[in-house]
Amino acid sequence: MENEKKGIVASVFAYILWGLFPLYWKVIQHVTSGEILASRVIWSFILTLIFVLLIKQGKVLVKDFRELWQNQKAFWSLCLAAYLVSANWFIYIWAVNHDHIIQTSLGYYMNPIFSILLGIIFLKERMTKAQVLALLMAAIGVIILIASYGQIPWISIGLALSFGFYGLLKKQIALDATRGLVIETMFIFPVAIIYYFYLYFQGNMSFLHVDMKTNVFLIGTGIVTALPLVLFAVGAQNIPLYLVGFIQYIAPTMTLILGVFLYHESFGHTELISFSFIWLALIIFSISTILEMRKTYRLSHKS
Repeated sequence: MENEKKGIVASVFAYILWGLFPLYWKVIQHVTSGEILASRVIWSFILTLIFVLLIKQGKVLVKDFRELWQNQKAFWSLCLAAYLVSANWFIYIWAVNHDHIIQTSLGYYMNPIFSILLGIIFLKERMTKAQVLALLMAAIGVIILIASYGQIPWISIGLALSFGFYGLLKKQIALDATRGLVIETMFIFPVAIIYYFYLYFQGNMSFLHVDMKTNVFLIGTGIVTALPLVLFAVGAQNIPLYLVGFIQYIAPTMTLILGVFLYHESFGHTELISFSFIWLALIIFSISTILEMRKTYRLSHKS
C-alpha cells in the first residue's frame, strides 16, 4: 500500500510537470526551437549522466550499453527511438512557441488511441469492441477538426505518431528510464553539438549571447526533461498500468487549460465538439482497459 501511494504521488507529479511545460518554453520563446531542442539534448545528457554517476550506477550504465551493442536490433531500435522522441520534442516546443498549445493538447489526448492502432499493426495485438468504438470516436473528432479548419492538424498527428512509435520501440527494449535517457540522448548528442557550432558560426546562438536568465533556462531544459521521466519511472514501477493510463490525462488537460485561459488561444464550438469526441473515446478506452485488467487479475488469481 505504501509503494502504491508513492507510485501515485510520483506519477501525478510527473504529469503535472509535463502539463506545465508550455510555461517553461514560453519563457525562452525568443530562442529558436532548434536551439532549445539542442540544449535539451545536450543538458539532458550531461545532467542525467552526472546523476547516474552520483548514484554509483556508472558500471551498470556501461553494462547496459554493452548488452545493447551485442543486440544490434535493440541498439538501432533505441537509436531510432531517440530521434523520434527528439522530433516529438521539436514539434512540441515549436508548437508552444508559435501559439498552438491546444493542438499539442489534442495530440497527447490522441496518443493512447494511436498506440492501440500501432499495437494492432506491428505487434498483432487484438482490439476489443470497446477499443474499436473508441478508435472510431477519436477518428470522428479529428475529421471534424479537418473539416472545420480545411487542413489536417499536422501538429497533433505529428506529436501522437512520433510519441506512439517511440513508445512502440521502447516497449520492446527493457532498459531503466534514467540510464536509458543517458543512452538515448547520447545518440543525438553529436548532432546537437554540431548544430550548436553551426549556430555559433552563423552568429545566431542565444546561449551565452543574450542574458543570464536565458542561459539558466537553457541549461534547465536538461532538468525539466529528466525529472518527470525519473518520477514517471518510480510511478510505473509501483502502480498498475491502467492507473498510469488515467493519470496521464493530467498533462494534456493542463496544457488545454493553459492554452485557452492563459494564452487565449481560439477554442470555439467546433473545437469543443471535436474534443468531446476525443474525450468520449478516452472514457470508453479507459473503462474497457480497467475491465480487461480486472478480468486478467481475477483469472490469474483463480489459477
